[in-house]
Amino acid sequence: MRKSKLKLTAILLTVLLGVAGAFAIYQGTAHRYEKHTESFLDTFDTVTIVVAYTRTQEEFDTYFEKTHQRFRELHRLYDIYQEYPGINNIKTINDNAGIKPVKVDEDIIDLILFAKKWYKQAHGKTNIAMGAVTGIWHEYRETGRNDPEAAQLPPMNKLKAAAQHTDIDKVIVDTANGTVFLEDSNMRLDVGAIAKGYATEVVMREMAAQGLKSAMISAGGNIRAMGKPLDGIRERWGVGIQDPRASIFSDDGLLDVVFINDGSVVSSGDYQRYYIVDGKPFHHLIDPATLMPAAHYRAVSIVAEDSGVADFLSTELFLLPFTESKELAESIDGVEALWVMPDGTVEATQGMLRIMRSQGASGAKAK
Repeated sequence: MRKSKLKLTAILLTVLLGVAGAFAIYQGTAHRYEKHTESFLDTFDTVTIVVAYTRTQEEFDTYFEKTHQRFRELHRLYDIYQEYPGINNIKTINDNAGIKPVKVDEDIIDLILFAKKWYKQAHGKTNIAMGAVTGIWHEYRETGRNDPEAAQLPPMNKLKAAAQHTDIDKVIVDTANGTVFLEDSNMRLDVGAIAKGYATEVVMREMAAQGLKSAMISAGGNIRAMGKPLDGIRERWGVGIQDPRASIFSDDGLLDVVFINDGSVVSSGDYQRYYIVDGKPFHHLIDPATLMPAAHYRAVSIVAEDSGVADFLSTELFLLPFTESKELAESIDGVEALWVMPDGTVEATQGMLRIMRSQGASGAKAK
């Protein structure tokens, strides 16, 4: 699956800030906890880093292997580009559009129902049925990145024709039979706006159910924290927010740091996946109204308990003008947002300001 590939330096900075200054070993009331870190690079086209406090290396290795395996499973299920032996995935659904319902794993059913639910609850900007449009942009973007001299914009008439095949109500989910059917033969699903965050949430909840108490997963900038760092010092994890104006080679590419316990931080921005046409960058976040990359902000960052919700809303709010974007963020309990405007100024909800390092927050204090 081709996903937004964030800068490795930003990812590492995020995680390092989350654990910076901590003692590697914490003697708790009953157990001795050690900090461990490991990563993998074979899912969702990004680096995924796992940080956890466990009692032994062996305990950490067990959780890490389960985490890695589950990410691999979800990666294959949510892939829109590749087939895998013995698996019906999102690509299988797309390949059978207008032909027949496809029997799929419950993880796919749940993802699609989640996407349809939030599409209806929000403003209808983040639409997993936009694949016919985003697929055209993907093709032109890849061509332009591989051969900059041949970079072009997709013809608007081609985009408008594809936009006629994006009705999410024609994504038919039969929960009783475990099938998904695209009624429109020209429709294609694209779950890129939610799949990585949703998968991160699924994995973290499963690890918590199996006994993990203190951890952070950074899946290409989709951050999900559990509990607090068991270092005997901090009460909250520190999560760095990438500055969209910073060079990828900058030693300090952070806009700010936010402090959370059980929750997620997810960002969407124009700096993540783009190509250049006639000296102008064109990113991957496409407004369904204009069929062009949205230009309201440089970046939007969301703090929410659920990583799937945060991933969805980071795109939804990015695609909305500021007044509507802020109203939506403030209407949802437990959600905070930060916007980086085109001129570099920053706007944030009141709850976000309370957990930002620049506003006096720190990891030493609980919420």
